Amino acid sequence: MLSRRLAAVLMVALAATPTFAQTARRGGPDSRSAAQQGEAPPQKQEKMFPLGTQWLAVSLNGKAYSGAHRPAFTIDQNFRARGFGGCNTFSATAYPLRQQGLGVGPLAMTKKDCGKEAMAAERAYLIAVRAAQKWDVVDGQLVLTGQGGTLKFERSL
Repeated sequence: MLSRRLAAVLMVALAATPTFAQTARRGGPDSRSAAQQGEAPPQKQEKMFPLGTQWLAVSLNGKAYSGAHRPAFTIDQNFRARGFGGCNTFSATAYPLRQQGLGVGPLAMTKKDCGKEAMAAERAYLIAVRAAQKWDVVDGQLVLTGQGGTLKFERSL
């Protein structure tokens, strides 16, 4: 009779301890997390670059573009980038890469002269496009970042 009471007291004491109670609620000592069982955790869905969309420049390194000669570009389904730099048109091969990377090849462009200020702004824009390494779409704006700075674009009609 004493051993039955002792066993009952031990069971009540064990049930009250957090480790035993948690193991019992999880389904026993063999229940393990997905990572412990060798299952891969769910992967984050990778964003897809919006091919075929026309993008109009909003700013370069925080400096806003304005007026009728705002730079713009698009990348088509054949990974060909075409655009306007503010004075000249350009084209290049451009590949959206994994993990929102971006690779832009050498630029082919027209050779119009639009004045010193316009040409300097175009040069800064084209350097930023060519040096872009990462992209993201944030609040409907396309953001390109790289060694040439941060370019922000809005969708064009």
